[in-house]
Amino acid sequence: MNTPAIGSTVLGYPRIGPRRELKRAVEAYWAGRLDADALAVVARDLRADTWRELAAAGLDSVPGNTFSFYDHVLDTAVLFDAVPRRFRDLGLSPVDTYFAAARGRDGVPPLELTKWFDTNYHYLVPELDPSTRFALTGDKPIAEFREALDLGVTTRPVLLGPVTFLLLAKASAAAPADFTPLDLLDRLVDRYVDLLSALADAGAPWVQLDEPAFAADRTEAELAALRRAYTRLGEATARPAILVAGYFGDLGDALPVLADAPVEAVAVDLVTAPASVNRIPTLLGLRDKTLVAGLVDGRNVWRADLRGALSTAATLLGSVGELAVSTSCSLLHVPYDLDAETDLDPAVVARLAFARQKVAEVVLLGTALRRDGTEIGSATGGTPSVDAGVRARIAELGPEHRTRAPYAERAAVQRTRLALPPLATTTIGSFPQTGEVRKARAGLRDGTLDEAGYAERMRAEIERVVRLQEEIGLDVLVHGEPERNDMVQYFAEHLDGFASTNLGWVQSYGSRCVRPPIIHGDVSRPEPITVGWSSYAQSLTGKPVKGMLTGPVTILAWSFVRDDQPLAATAEQVALALRDEIRDLEEAGIGIVQVDEPALRELLPLRAEQREDYLDWAVGSFRLATAGAATATQVHTHLCYSEFGDVIDAIDGLDADVTTIEAARSRMEVLDDLRSIGFGRAVGPGVYDIHSPTVPTEDEVVDLLRAALDAVPGELLWVNPDCGLKTRGYAEVEPALRTLVAAAHRVRG
Repeated sequence: MNTPAIGSTVLGYPRIGPRRELKRAVEAYWAGRLDADALAVVARDLRADTWRELAAAGLDSVPGNTFSFYDHVLDTAVLFDAVPRRFRDLGLSPVDTYFAAARGRDGVPPLELTKWFDTNYHYLVPELDPSTRFALTGDKPIAEFREALDLGVTTRPVLLGPVTFLLLAKASAAAPADFTPLDLLDRLVDRYVDLLSALADAGAPWVQLDEPAFAADRTEAELAALRRAYTRLGEATARPAILVAGYFGDLGDALPVLADAPVEAVAVDLVTAPASVNRIPTLLGLRDKTLVAGLVDGRNVWRADLRGALSTAATLLGSVGELAVSTSCSLLHVPYDLDAETDLDPAVVARLAFARQKVAEVVLLGTALRRDGTEIGSATGGTPSVDAGVRARIAELGPEHRTRAPYAERAAVQRTRLALPPLATTTIGSFPQTGEVRKARAGLRDGTLDEAGYAERMRAEIERVVRLQEEIGLDVLVHGEPERNDMVQYFAEHLDGFASTNLGWVQSYGSRCVRPPIIHGDVSRPEPITVGWSSYAQSLTGKPVKGMLTGPVTILAWSFVRDDQPLAATAEQVALALRDEIRDLEEAGIGIVQVDEPALRELLPLRAEQREDYLDWAVGSFRLATAGAATATQVHTHLCYSEFGDVIDAIDGLDADVTTIEAARSRMEVLDDLRSIGFGRAVGPGVYDIHSPTVPTEDEVVDLLRAALDAVPGELLWVNPDCGLKTRGYAEVEPALRTLVAAAHRVRG
């Protein structure tokens, strides 16, 4: 097969637009302010800008089909006609059917949303059963290849590989108990063969099939499925050259399978799994293949050590048929452009690289590999700041700093103090951020509103939210978090050792974007962060108000973390800052403190052999943050949108008095996991899916609560939404919360 060399490339690229153009267009379409044709124009322009930019930057191979209106896993399901019947039966246009699957529509629940491996990106979980008949009904990869070709750019279409697609899917409710999505492999691979043929007809020289599922532990049957799939695809008579990309870790036993498969190239992540480089020379099957070496970090924002990367690449020369260089994974996980950040400390900037800068690093590395390496200068940049006081506190820590009184003792004292009813109702923390709130925050940022004026507007919003909750009848209130732009960024802006960006947006799911802060040095808390807002809210009501904090693991998971020390060391520093904040909240009269850890499962290593160490320090950092709380202080935590069964013992180990947890989309599945370990503390399984615009009915919530009561005693059961309400509007939130309260009263009765 005569195909062009891959040379230098990236495995994917951000798709939301440098100024979140896609987010704004999609949300305008949902709101009826933009029609489908106008939405398509925005998408086409974003794709064109990306292809032109990557080609102009000097990449030898430009990835294509990396654009998505919402999620690339959903795109794959649509492409192969694997959309559940309930969405088709709505009788909507193709684009509206697509968004219905993502968000729900007219009372039809959406697909489940969960984390993409150990990242903060979320994907929509396909639902499959034996009746699923795959068909190549879409043409997105082909259409976008031709679209780029018309602009003079030959792209390499990127697709989710068939085995990973099936391993990420779930059996639908209609499937028999012995069915697994992998049973459909041969049926699906046949359709991939059809797609490869169509791409070859369109002139595509390469196609990239992503199989990141094999960075995790896999069974012999799953490895056999990988072998069978790529033997069939590789032996197809009409196809482009195939690059199989693995990332997020060592491919383990899958690497020799792919080395021996009849494909032309394999991509490996040498950033997350640098030791993989030692295995490559031993794999004879790679000696006639292209190895795409992922040497520039696609998930973090630090500049690459290009001399070190070049040295690693040089050791592989002669062991493979051709050596190409790339990012370790798609650049979907980093912001667009460091040059847009004009307010960052120059000493921090000197250490950073965003997507555009990483593309330049890959191009430079590829050029140096072809020549003598003189294009790469010596590494420059600053060093992390060190706080001797923080390090001294860490050195003095002992087991007593991570231990509270026994739960039974705490629960008795808290019952007396709080006097809450069974099935106590609350929310997770945030309330919708209105236009007025955002305008006030923008005014403070640009100087048109002073600190006093801003504080006055925030207090007015807090009072409005407290009065609304009282009127609705919630038992435990929150202040609504109007002052917070993001649950991690807000804390980062008030902690030393962090830097925040202005335009460093990264897609979390769909149109939801976040600006992860950057941990560049030792972390400490110069002054209280949340105490003023929480104590003001408590002064307005006789009902308890929760103090709201983000936990140390989630702050790390949703930040770009320094890479010069272990994550555990950074987590302890953050935990000490939160411990001090809890102490000050207690002194201000706050009796309930919630420390959210939605990312606990997210950081779980993909390989089982690495999990014990992670869970030890993750649980330890949470307990370090919370164990200083008084016996009478009720500590809550919140977890959402993960496969909780993998960390169920760790959830128990957090020793929170109340654990609120996502459960609405999965119909209370998590309670089986809790019951299996004899979980004996209070739990609030979500009964309202806030990621869907659909308002639940009272009967639906009652059904969920009755299902929950099969696993949790009434005195330990809380009633709450799945997650915070920040991204929703009051038109949805008010009726949903009224329904939640009414259902709780009905079930109490």
